[in-house]
Amino acid sequence: MKNIGILIICCCFLPMILLGQQSPLRSSKLMTIKGSVKEKNTRKPINGVEVIVIGKGRVITNALGDFEIKAQVGDELIVNHDSFHTVQYTIKDGQKIDIQVEDNPSSKLRLSSKRKRESQYKGYLNSAKIALKKDAAISIEFITKALETIRDDDPLAKDKKAELFESLADVYSYWKQPDLAATNYQISLNNKYNAAVKIKLAKSHLDDNNYQSALSTYKELENSRITSDQKISVYEGLGDSYKELKKYSKSRNNYDKALKESKRRRLDDKVILLNSKLAKVLQDEGNIASARAFFDNSVELAEQQDKKTAAKQRAVAADFYNKSNSFDREIQLRIETLEDIEELEEQQELAPVEINAEEDKSLTTQVQNYKIANAFAAQEAYDEAIPYLKESIKEAESKNDLIVQKDATRKLGEVYREKGELKKASDAFEEYEVIVDKLYIQKEQEISQAARFGRELAQRANRIATLEKDRELNETRYELAFASQEIANQQSLRQQIIIYFLIGLTFLLLLAAYLMFRNMKQQRYANNLLSLKSLRSQMNPHFIFNALNSVNTFIATSDERTANRYLTDFSLLMRAVLENSEEDFIPLEKEIELLKLYVQLEHFRFQDKFEYTIDTDPDIKIEEYVIPPMLLQPYVENAVWHGLRYKKEKGLLSIGFKKENSDSISITIADNGIGRKKSKELKTQNQKKQQSKGMGNIKKRIAILNKMYKDKVDVFISDLDDNEEGTQVKLILKKDK
Repeated sequence: MKNIGILIICCCFLPMILLGQQSPLRSSKLMTIKGSVKEKNTRKPINGVEVIVIGKGRVITNALGDFEIKAQVGDELIVNHDSFHTVQYTIKDGQKIDIQVEDNPSSKLRLSSKRKRESQYKGYLNSAKIALKKDAAISIEFITKALETIRDDDPLAKDKKAELFESLADVYSYWKQPDLAATNYQISLNNKYNAAVKIKLAKSHLDDNNYQSALSTYKELENSRITSDQKISVYEGLGDSYKELKKYSKSRNNYDKALKESKRRRLDDKVILLNSKLAKVLQDEGNIASARAFFDNSVELAEQQDKKTAAKQRAVAADFYNKSNSFDREIQLRIETLEDIEELEEQQELAPVEINAEEDKSLTTQVQNYKIANAFAAQEAYDEAIPYLKESIKEAESKNDLIVQKDATRKLGEVYREKGELKKASDAFEEYEVIVDKLYIQKEQEISQAARFGRELAQRANRIATLEKDRELNETRYELAFASQEIANQQSLRQQIIIYFLIGLTFLLLLAAYLMFRNMKQQRYANNLLSLKSLRSQMNPHFIFNALNSVNTFIATSDERTANRYLTDFSLLMRAVLENSEEDFIPLEKEIELLKLYVQLEHFRFQDKFEYTIDTDPDIKIEEYVIPPMLLQPYVENAVWHGLRYKKEKGLLSIGFKKENSDSISITIADNGIGRKKSKELKTQNQKKQQSKGMGNIKKRIAILNKMYKDKVDVFISDLDDNEEGTQVKLILKKDK
């Protein structure tokens, strides 16, 4: 019993691909099959033909068209060559095989490179489809070869890639690799959209337990244009997805839609399947009565079809009755199923169980006998259970079904133990241990085979992943070698064309560079003008705001007469400011007049705080200078509001215009106020977080103007005295050249 625990773990986690590794049992032995491949009409032997026995090997025919290969009766040969379409042949006995093929008309002449690739592509793809259910590695190899025949200049390249990656995904899907299948279905869709492929993608997500992705894909399909048959598949897929997500109501709604459409199109097999699925959903919801009705309906419909369909539905319904403890009805259905299976086996109509046919795995005599015995044992009818268990063990042993043989032997021991026949129970449990050991060894071998199989699939998948990158390089080399003579003959002409082309290209590049530079320069100039206009528009509201503050102060102190006088002077200043607001520059003479009016207004308000002087050097030819409007006002405002206003004694504001040289003048704005340092100390926390709007705009305007007009204005700010009191602003204004 020591290996039982390990065996259970192995059985639980063994990949499903192991099932595909086990070929159906054959009574025939491996033998050497001889044969030949000849052209049908001329009987001419064909050399170099590839002959493959799926899962056993491959050979190439010799000059006489003969070959020898190991195979069994029932194996399939794939005969492949460029000169004819791929041929499939089933080995019937050990006699020599004479394979006659019809030569393609195009092969009588020398095939062009393009036509040859097309023929190879179709042959490899057909071979891949033939090998899909027999040998995954060979099928993938054929797909790889087909992919190698595709060139980028082929107008059907994307269509072919879509077809090949769909076939590759079909291989992975059949061999229970849903994650790889989904990846390759998506690659196929990236090359060419196909609703049928997208349905397969959704099914792969479902098989991979990625239910949300499956649901999203099915919903996209539901809202797209698809055929009636595809709608049925989509509704069924939505039902499956919602069922796995335990959203049973939505699952039933979609199954109902699929069932309604299937009935309309008289798809009997689909109607039976959907009845069964609806029954399972109702069972999961706990609605046993409704589930029973659907299961009975599916059995009734299946009985109108072939025996295999009827047997399959009876087995499914029997599982339902087992879960609901309706053992009499279960036994009745299983006995009927057993009779159908035995009849089908006698008529050889029951095909070998395929890897992806989960429901067919119960359609064996050993499984049904075992389940009938379980139903009897559940009712403590042990005498009735024993014959079925013995028959199950016998059938399982003859078919090398160790899993069923193990379960039936264990159950037989338990039945004997319940009956009190301890000697027979002991013998059965000893036999059970022997079978467990055999099964353990078998599972170890299968795990090893599965690991090798997985590595081989991974290697071939990597090969296909890198093929796309390598193929283009290989084709380029091939074409260069094939066309070397033609290139040599045309080399001189091509060199001349290249030279002229490069000259023209150089000229175009230079022209483009010049135009780009000019456009960038114009754009920068336009941007600067826009920025200046924006800053000017900000200056006027800022100035008006400060002036209105002054008016507000007079009104607050009930000095209406002073307020009226102030407003009169303010209106004169505002009219002049508005007249100049659209100008980039105004005459210096006009700016001095505006400055005098502004200083007069400020002095009018703070008469007790400062006196002022405005001096102009008589040597300056004022009419030769222009200046941006309202450039000096913020500096005067700062001197009054942040320097002189806080001075205890009366201060002095001095404004002077002095000639520096023949091309420039200096403008000095000086105050003997408290100085910048002390002014900063007097600011509140809120004021420290803010910057002067006017000063900020002035800095930006000067920076833009200097870029546009080559350093037209320079500004220097310093303390007036060494004791850090007072402030002096000096502007250097240059004459226009």
